[in-house]
Formats: sequence, structure tokens, C-alpha cells
Amino acid sequence: MGELAALAAAEPAAAEADELAAATPSPSTSAEKQKFAKTRFVANAGLAAGATYQWIVKPYRAGKFKKGAKGRTFALIKAGLAGAFAYNRLKAAADNAKGDPLLSKAMAPLTAGIESLKGLGTKLRKGQAGDADISSFDDVISSVKEAGKSAGATVTDKVPSASQLGG
Repeated sequence: MGELAALAAAEPAAAEADELAAATPSPSTSAEKQKFAKTRFVANAGLAAGATYQWIVKPYRAGKFKKGAKGRTFALIKAGLAGAFAYNRLKAAADNAKGDPLLSKAMAPLTAGIESLKGLGTKLRKGQAGDADISSFDDVISSVKEAGKSAGATVTDKVPSASQLGG
């Protein structure tokens, strides 16, 4: 009789644990987990690379950030949003890389470079970014792409929509 009472008392806790486990799906094998980590890494890094090239590097090289350039304000606002977006996606890609041993090793030295991009979105938006800032964005993106390639996760640029930039 005592065992029955203990079982009845444990039932709600077990049901709650089952519901919680069902609410958070996860890959069942480590191989699946690694596959998803690489896929998510490629997607996030590709979006960061596409945003950086499309709205930061390309307009900068075209002279759109220079004082007096036609459409400068709009270009700077888009570059600021793209900078913040790229930083966010690079951080997500670095987190995704932790799920794959090879990617994790390749990305480990790049975390400081990614962190150095933190305030560049604001600098871009205010028109305070220079050659070195644009170059650092481009260098970090290239390093992340190279790290992915060395780990078997080839990253291709994927330009996000303007609505994705705004959140």
C-alpha cells in the first residue's frame, strides 16, 4: 500500500518531466547533432557573409559612405543594421560550431575576432567607420569561411532580406 502511495505521488512529476522532454526536441544521436551543428553553422555564417558583403563592403568600395555621396544616410543605416546582424549571426555560428569537434577546433581562434566586431554596427551607422573597420569585418568573415571549409562545412554568401536585418 505504501508503494502505491509513493507511486501516485511521483506520477505528476514524471508526467511533467515527460512533457518537458517532448517540448524540447533534440537529435537522438551525436552524429545527427553534429550534422545539424554544421548545417546551422553554414546557414548562420553564410547570412553574416552575405550581409557584410552586400551592405558593408560593396557600398564602401563604391564610395557610398563618403560625405556628400548620394544615398549616404540610407547606406549608413543599412550598413549599421547589417553590421549588427552579421555580428549576431557570427556569434550564433560560433555557438553552432561547438556542436562539431572539427568545427569547434577551427573556430576557437576566431572568437576574439568575432567579439571585436561588436561595436562596428554602431560605428557604421554613425558614419565613423574607416578602412580598418571595413577590413576587419571582411577579414573575420573570410576567416570564418576558411575555418568552415577546413572542417568540411563550406560557407557560401547568402544575402538576407532587408526585413531580416531589421529583426
